[in-house]
Amino acid sequence: MSEEIIQRVDVANTIQGGVSEPQVKLSQHAEYRQIKLKVPGVSEKNMHVKISNNQLVVYFDRKIVSLGSHMSVPFIVYNKQIPYFIDEKNIHAQYHDGELIVQLPFNELTNGYQRDVPIGN
Repeated sequence: MSEEIIQRVDVANTIQGGVSEPQVKLSQHAEYRQIKLKVPGVSEKNMHVKISNNQLVVYFDRKIVSLGSHMSVPFIVYNKQIPYFIDEKNIHAQYHDGELIVQLPFNELTNGYQRDVPIGN
């Protein structure tokens, strides 16, 4: 790829307030899963965490100008289905040292659902 094309892509990315690549780190703990997200150049007030239809979505609002109008467009950083063994009602998020930390606590199904099934006649 020529140097000129690379420069044009870089300029196009920054014209509308481009951002650096989001950093997403996943980790597993005894009581919960954790997602750490860092989006350089995006303020905390523009980040959002949403649970909808068993999906966990983390996004930020990106301000753009189109035909002279200012508008916000969501930029999705993380979008995954929430596993059955996560306690959706107790998912919480907080900021710490410039990172958004989302904790997904396990529910009682973490070790799997087990029971003896009676056999009828």
